[in-house]
Amino acid sequence: MKFFNTILNVIFPVNCISCRKTGSDLCRECLLGSPAAERESANWIFPLFDYHHPPIKKSIWLLKYKGKKKLANTFAEIIYGKIIEELSELSMMSNFSNPILIPIPLSKKRYRERGYNQAQLICEELVKIDIKNNSNNFIILNNVLIKIKNTEHQVNIKDRNIRLKNLSNSFSVKNPELIKGRNIILIDDVLTTGATLAEAKKTLKQFGVKKVIAFTIAH
Repeated sequence: MKFFNTILNVIFPVNCISCRKTGSDLCRECLLGSPAAERESANWIFPLFDYHHPPIKKSIWLLKYKGKKKLANTFAEIIYGKIIEELSELSMMSNFSNPILIPIPLSKKRYRERGYNQAQLICEELVKIDIKNNSNNFIILNNVLIKIKNTEHQVNIKDRNIRLKNLSNSFSVKNPELIKGRNIILIDDVLTTGATLAEAKKTLKQFGVKKVIAFTIAH
């Protein structure tokens, strides 16, 4: 498979959307050089980059809608460092130990349309990186938090009250015994108003989780 991918890269070279260097859709150097997220967010949510920076916005779009799944690893490598940094503080301050990674799920309809969940791909890459580092910082549970309502895209809704109503009771939990009393790290691609993550956190809390934090690529 690696040999086949190498041949494809020779025939159809992939170039960084920012600097045009061959090798990836967004190179590590350009990603690290992207402006950090500075807009205000809840203190339990940790967005990394400014969504309005064109390479960030386009690369997230490529990951979500154009099947550029390798970008999940590109983003995960940076998110991983931020998670480990935050865990080192939380484990001392609030006993945030042995967390479970949970991706924000898609509805069944949207998953069928897209064929994959970009947040799940990032979670899977985070676990691979953790294993590669001979660590055991977290595990992933993909099908515990589920989306039970096919909601309108939040970005298309301007009114905050309508946003909240759109998401109300949109999540549920399967096999709650797997998460009861546990610490959770939610993963999503973009933080807009935080309503999606807040609703997911509320649902998880209803099923007995201990503490919830979240990381996103951008805000």
